[in-house]
Amino acid sequence: MNDTPRVIAEIVRAKLLARSGAERVLMGSRMFDAARAMVLASFPSGLSEIEIKGRLCERLYGNEVDVEAFVEHLRIITTRGKHDPSIPDEVMKQS
Repeated sequence: MNDTPRVIAEIVRAKLLARSGAERVLMGSRMFDAARAMVLASFPSGLSEIEIKGRLCERLYGNEVDVEAFVEHLRIITTRGKHDPSIPDEVMKQS
């Protein structure tokens, strides 16, 4: 859905394009940081770091990322050098 009148959209686009590339990158970075902060604020307290990262990945990227594989990767790199019986030895050897 787009409820913005065409003339307004053209004005906004012209103003954005008038900014330098560095300014536009900074704007995008700040918008991402704000979105990330809002998502993090919606999570229940008491989650582990891996749970937070997994939920954040799922919320921000949805079906674009294999969240389960991402979380498994986090578990592996977090336990590297530690014995975790839930991770098969052949997987630990690959990491």
